[in-house]
Amino acid sequence: MTSAEWQVYGRRKVYGSPWVELWLDDVSIPGTGRIEHHVIRMPRASTTAVVTDEQGLVLLIYRHRFITGRWGWEVPAGWADPGEEPADAIAREVEEETGWRPGRVELMTEYDAMAGISDAHFRAYHATGCTRIGEPQDIAEAARVEWVPEAEVVKLLVGGEVSDGPSHAALSFYLGPHRLAASGR
Repeated sequence: MTSAEWQVYGRRKVYGSPWVELWLDDVSIPGTGRIEHHVIRMPRASTTAVVTDEQGLVLLIYRHRFITGRWGWEVPAGWADPGEEPADAIAREVEEETGWRPGRVELMTEYDAMAGISDAHFRAYHATGCTRIGEPQDIAEAARVEWVPEAEVVKLLVGGEVSDGPSHAALSFYLGPHRLAASGR
């Protein structure tokens, strides 16, 4: 069995804002034919960070998401402004959302969250060496900001209390592959 790339003949924007765009792409799918395929494009780089301290605590925010109607735990996240480096953007977001300023920010992984329908590309960072600078600047971001023990983070993940995809991916990567790579295994 051979596979081939989809051929794109054209695209048109249906809707656009600074946060999201909806396009219809005229494509030919091998074995299927030509169709209009909807594509969600994200005009800005998306970032998340797992923030940890020396005692094995993870900085999480507890918030409500009106779209899903759910409360849950998340890692700090946000978009890079035009011309802003994603690592600088996540450092800014951590500070705005939590009141803690990261000392060091390192890229852990990158991934395409919904590659079949969107170009949403996420970068997940590990932030350490934080300094408390005050209360969070954006009070709409979180009802609570807490340092949570890693064992409790695992329970939150398993128990479905981290339902946000980028947070789930970043925490799972940190607790799994990132940790194994750091230990040399």
